[in-house]
Amino acid sequence: MPQPRKRATIREVAKATGLSPAAVSYALRGMQVSEETIERVRQAAAELGYEADPIARALASGRTGMIGLLCGSLEDLWQQALAVGIGRALKDNDRYALILDAAGDPAREHTLARQLRDQRVDALIVQPVDPAAPLWAELCEGLPVVSIGDALAGARAAGEVVFDNRAGVTLALEHLRQRGHRRLAVLTSTRASTPDRPADVHVMAEAARLGLDIDMVTASQSLGPATQVAGEMLDAGHRAFFCFADSIAYGVYAASAERKLGIPFEVSVMGYDDHPMSGLLTPGLTTVDWDIDGIVRAAVRIVVAAADGNPRRRRIVQAPQLRERGSVG
Repeated sequence: MPQPRKRATIREVAKATGLSPAAVSYALRGMQVSEETIERVRQAAAELGYEADPIARALASGRTGMIGLLCGSLEDLWQQALAVGIGRALKDNDRYALILDAAGDPAREHTLARQLRDQRVDALIVQPVDPAAPLWAELCEGLPVVSIGDALAGARAAGEVVFDNRAGVTLALEHLRQRGHRRLAVLTSTRASTPDRPADVHVMAEAARLGLDIDMVTASQSLGPATQVAGEMLDAGHRAFFCFADSIAYGVYAASAERKLGIPFEVSVMGYDDHPMSGLLTPGLTTVDWDIDGIVRAAVRIVVAAADGNPRRRRIVQAPQLRERGSVG
């Protein structure tokens, strides 16, 4: 049986190119040498089958190449799509995502954020469950952190890609009001322990301005529990729903079908993040689009620069767009 080929060393690449190991190391990282030298070294490395030892590289550079990605809840299909996009974009930038799920639990989020810091990730991207937690200020002191969705209160984050929730909530509620709805069930994943999330705060203020009667309840982003909560609201007489995630809105579709209530003729429902599945429903879900591809590009651009030691604290505000389909009667 043929023996596996021994990994080529950086000294062998240096011998093949007539350079010092230090010069080869710089060339492989694209630093401090000419383009001609970089090309010559990379060609020799490819011919020899040289692959950088990630542990040695981390020890030499003080960087692991790992970026932590702490998701608020991967039960949410939109957040799943966001994690996939960020993971692929980081790989295109020679980084790897370490993806963890806070499962909508602030205490779990705090524990996982500290674990990622202790595992010495180069930077952290977070879609926070509890953006007001004091933890973030502490974490940002020693680790570049980029938040998506909500800003981290009191923390000097390396960057923020935040949603203009004031505009998004207004867009949704005005659309429902224009269609004649005055009594709304608002389904949110926010728990009682984190009541000050910007979108939830604004929905109550905007409802008062528009003269809407709002019942806000917590619903899971998982289909089964979301269906149960939606069913309870339907049984209580609600016929118009605004859901802070398309994943929650799918529960309204399921609960309505169980009761043989038609959308949009008997039940109206709006989502809030335009997951691709929403356009495939019958009728399609009217929702709010935040440009997930733009979020991925912005967050990865900021976090890679921060991990490389080139932080330029940036705040990018994502503007919403209404995606009107057929679910609001």
